[in-house]
Amino acid sequence: MTMGLRRLLPPQGSLEVSLSQPTRSSSGSERSLLVAEEMRSLIMEKGPGPVEDDPDALVKGWLQREMRGCMKTPWIRPRKYWFVLTPDSLDYYSSNEKGARRLGSLVLTSLCSVLWPDKQLYKETGYWSVTVFGRKHCYRLYTEHLNEAVHWVCAVQKVIDSKAPVQTPTQLLMRDVEEHSSSPEVLEQIYRCNPILRYTSGPLYAPLLPFPYGSLDQSAPGPHSYTTLRDEAVKLFNSLQQLESERDPVPLMQGVLQTCLDLPPLVDEIYCQLVKQTTEPPAPGGQGDLHYWQLLTCMSCTFLPSPPVLRFLHFHLDKTESRFPASEMAKYACFIREALGKTKGRECVPSLEEILMLMQRQEMICTVHCPGAPACSVAISSHTTAEEVAQELVSRLGLSQSPNLFALYEQSRRREQPVGSATLLADVLTRFENLAGEQREQDPPCRLCFKHYGFLDTDNVPRDSLEFALLFEQAHEMVLRGYVPTSEETLQTLAALRLQSLNSDFSTHAPFPRLEELFPPHVLHARLPLPPHRPPAKCRGARLRAGLLAGGLWGQALAKQRAERDQRLRGRLREEGASTMAAIVEKWKLLQGMGRPEAMAAYVALVREWPGFGSTLFDVDLHVSPVGAGPQRLWLGIGAKAVSLYKPGEPEPLDSFCYGRISSFGASDSSTFRLSVEDRDLLFETSQVDEIAQLLNTYLASAGAQRLPRPQESPTSSPTSESTVLPQGLCHAAGPWQHQPPVGSSHS
Repeated sequence: MTMGLRRLLPPQGSLEVSLSQPTRSSSGSERSLLVAEEMRSLIMEKGPGPVEDDPDALVKGWLQREMRGCMKTPWIRPRKYWFVLTPDSLDYYSSNEKGARRLGSLVLTSLCSVLWPDKQLYKETGYWSVTVFGRKHCYRLYTEHLNEAVHWVCAVQKVIDSKAPVQTPTQLLMRDVEEHSSSPEVLEQIYRCNPILRYTSGPLYAPLLPFPYGSLDQSAPGPHSYTTLRDEAVKLFNSLQQLESERDPVPLMQGVLQTCLDLPPLVDEIYCQLVKQTTEPPAPGGQGDLHYWQLLTCMSCTFLPSPPVLRFLHFHLDKTESRFPASEMAKYACFIREALGKTKGRECVPSLEEILMLMQRQEMICTVHCPGAPACSVAISSHTTAEEVAQELVSRLGLSQSPNLFALYEQSRRREQPVGSATLLADVLTRFENLAGEQREQDPPCRLCFKHYGFLDTDNVPRDSLEFALLFEQAHEMVLRGYVPTSEETLQTLAALRLQSLNSDFSTHAPFPRLEELFPPHVLHARLPLPPHRPPAKCRGARLRAGLLAGGLWGQALAKQRAERDQRLRGRLREEGASTMAAIVEKWKLLQGMGRPEAMAAYVALVREWPGFGSTLFDVDLHVSPVGAGPQRLWLGIGAKAVSLYKPGEPEPLDSFCYGRISSFGASDSSTFRLSVEDRDLLFETSQVDEIAQLLNTYLASAGAQRLPRPQESPTSSPTSESTVLPQGLCHAAGPWQHQPPVGSSHS
């Protein structure tokens, strides 16, 4: 029998109590690793000799200690003590004289932490703080000198860094279980002699794994407020125990998962707690036990534990399957093992719907909308990516032979952006669930959409194909957004063709879409008179008088004038809309007898007359060279053969660059895109830097060209590569998917 096993399986029962340290004994005695025991094992008892002559002292000096939490008022001075830092502890004495009484000691281990002096506290109190966190105590020390505080902090941190890592009994037992996994008799004895490994109905008073002492950084992501990792671990165990009797455990499970997402160090702890609670439960396969297994299933689809915990978990799964074959627990264990082989991390916790499906070990049904075609229902798991769904839709919709590029899009009221190819659709659905709680009732729900991303050939798309319907719908979206510069007469004709494709011949009983679904709204708004421009007050006194007048009777009169003006503008807008709709209806009547395919073809033909059709347009601000000149708002059009610059609303490009003239491109920073054309550099301010670069790479890859080099001086530029790649969220129908780093900006 090894030394580790003898440590865990003593002939007497004395050590067994210390190894079950997370539970409190009935007598109320302290748990394992008592502070007094730590002090006896780490600190030599000092004699009555002079404190000044202590040979082990690393740093010593007078510091002031706050005895009751933090300093609440700057005029109450904390008490001054003589502090001595040794290689094992931080001690304080009543004075520095011979025979001074030691008043306290904080044992320093690898789990201790020390906080840097807080400038804000100094402004409020006039003291620089040195805060040292120990297992049971926290020393908040103060000094009036910054260099002294920094000296103490650095010295304490150096002592902490020199300590060997602390291992909890659970970690030691996990190691012994792994070492003796092939010996059933030894394993049985380990589990029998160590209750820490088995189910408990009592509370947990300390975490199973080591966590640093001290407060958490409250700047952690998420709206939740957390205390220390140790406290949060104990709270989570209490939440787990509530699962046993919870009628609807889904919200509680999602809360546990959210805490683990916000505090990643707790992932291993929760895995260990769940393994503990599913080991030798009082009612195997009962409701409470299955709730633990269901949460363990959700954890396995969201987080990947560290290698030691993962090995311990796999041992637990194998043990459960062999002990309870064909049971519900064995089925969950098999599901969890498969999930752990696919999980790579999540951006969001599972949605409520996903948790319900995971509890039943079933797939979710994801609805993907296709403009011009019925919505598609796709079965997905927690590990399904946008790449896999797009591949399935390309095959299902018969688009495999198309040379064009397709993507999944997230659509909401405010924006539309492509979904990265490696993005998990389960994360997208969770975002939709979160946004649904924030949206107003009249807002359209968020949804997934399958659309064209890049056009390599729009001339040879068969008119009777599904792809032509997708092309038609996308052309109509471009028109409504104002990205097809043409005359108002042509826009009315396009609206009439849209009505003909929707309702066939004119009829008074035909359903009429809203005008903004047929005609670009910005054209109507451009007809309205601009509000009167008031030059700003030049001097401070004039601004002050204007502010005072705005707050009195004059302010009420101005508000009334603005309300009347807005009402007149709304009335004028209704009149313009009615006249425009009447003109559209007259043109619609002239299309009598035209079929839906012909109307769609005529619509696309009119839009294709614009030379920039097929390009993806991005709103950018071009930095011009004259000093003092402001940026110029332009459209940057990325097409299959060239990059063009347009003045918004103008049909002809200001300039166009074929790819042969472009020497390099990339991100100068997070909001600046650089395009090097022959002997000049063009700098564009945009929030879509990544998407522009990705789309350029896509067209180069699709054309079989080598990817152009990125600016080397850019800290955010992607490294150059010899191979060509397709960007995130794109599927080339005639070729394989390829991967790129995630795209984070929004699409036009």
